[in-house]
Amino acid sequence: MALPAGARAGALRWLSPAGFFTLRWLEWGPLDGAPVMCVHGLTRCGRDFDALATALAASGRRVFCPDLPGRGASDWLPDPALYQPPIYSQALAHLLARMDGPVDWVGTSLGGICGMGIAATPGNAIRRMVLNDIGAVIPASSLQRIRDYINLPAPSFTDIAALEAYLRDVHAPFGNLTDAEWRHLAETSARRDAEGVLRLHYDPAIIRAFSAGDVADIDLSPLWAAIAIPVLILRGVASDVLPADVAAQMARKPSAKLIEIAEAGHAPALMAADQIAAIGNFLNAP
Repeated sequence: MALPAGARAGALRWLSPAGFFTLRWLEWGPLDGAPVMCVHGLTRCGRDFDALATALAASGRRVFCPDLPGRGASDWLPDPALYQPPIYSQALAHLLARMDGPVDWVGTSLGGICGMGIAATPGNAIRRMVLNDIGAVIPASSLQRIRDYINLPAPSFTDIAALEAYLRDVHAPFGNLTDAEWRHLAETSARRDAEGVLRLHYDPAIIRAFSAGDVADIDLSPLWAAIAIPVLILRGVASDVLPADVAAQMARKPSAKLIEIAEAGHAPALMAADQIAAIGNFLNAP
């Protein structure tokens, strides 16, 4: 697939417990711009942020949108057990190390978990952070719901229109996207396997890793307690991953601000003009 207008492709080799692998990303904006890292959710890819990255780049920011290991253009990992937030953060740390100075972070769902883990680590370089529909506690019921739909046999599609229809169904909580936005997500979510079959652009082994073990609440409150930087919390009003009471409790921290996104659940797509503006205003504050 051709690069979107204004984007540059990047890649680096990173060291995992199983050896070296390649992390790939797209970046936008001036090379001397203050950096922003945008990290996607469980089965998504960095192209989800094309609209946000374009807008932030227009304001002078240098925006990095990596594909996490096992997604998009980045290498798949040989062991499903490696598909875990600490390993993703290890890969992302290699990219962060290339940025000389503070960096802002936008993380959707899993990308927010990685961001919290890094922001809670001593000596990290994160200046401001946007958490998109992820918080200090993730209820078991929401994890079970996600397991239920991703544990289906890996889907295949006859064409892009069929893949788009699938995304419109399973990702309806993204919000009221336009036809063009749904088509963009479909086109950037597609890959052909070795037999030429159209599939989603991630390693199916990710699902095995996510579905291993019993379902229980995930308590990230120790990470949240350790974060002192300014944080913008975005919550889809219908989200079950970030319950209203958890978001309200997080917003009591003096450095945190909560915005609820109408007509969205888990997780807002960050394509709407008002969502992009809210993020830009927050990240570009002094």
